[in-house]
Amino acid sequence: MNRFLLGGLAVFVMMGIGLFWLQGRAEVEAGAPPPEAASSEPAPLPSADVADMVGPAPPEATELSREQRRFGRYDRDRDGRISRNEMLSTRADGFRKLDKDGNNLLTFEEWAVATVDKFGEADADKDQYLTPAEFRSTAPPKPKAKCSC
Repeated sequence: MNRFLLGGLAVFVMMGIGLFWLQGRAEVEAGAPPPEAASSEPAPLPSADVADMVGPAPPEATELSREQRRFGRYDRDRDGRISRNEMLSTRADGFRKLDKDGNNLLTFEEWAVATVDKFGEADADKDQYLTPAEFRSTAPPKPKAKCSC
């Protein structure tokens, strides 16, 4: 029985809150300024005569230092900071080449196979030693020029 009485009381309270809210909203709307009358004259069009107008000067291109260009290559989202993921993203291709079984884990054996293969290709005379000339062949290739200028 008490639940029914409390439920009925809650309904009346909610109805009273709704009534006061609607009355307050109506008073605010009644005090609003009247809408502006629409004029029958259209707004004048802007002039197309640009003979005497001068636009802003274009921005000057700044020469970036080598370190600034290197930073820009790593900063993928251009927020002025390099996150761990941005730093590691350039290493992903090399990691995928070494990860032979594709499980995203680089074991010592996978790394060793790549190193032994590189040593075997560089050892031209197959004497199990690298001469200075043979060792030079293991250096990473120099980047190719982007243009033929």
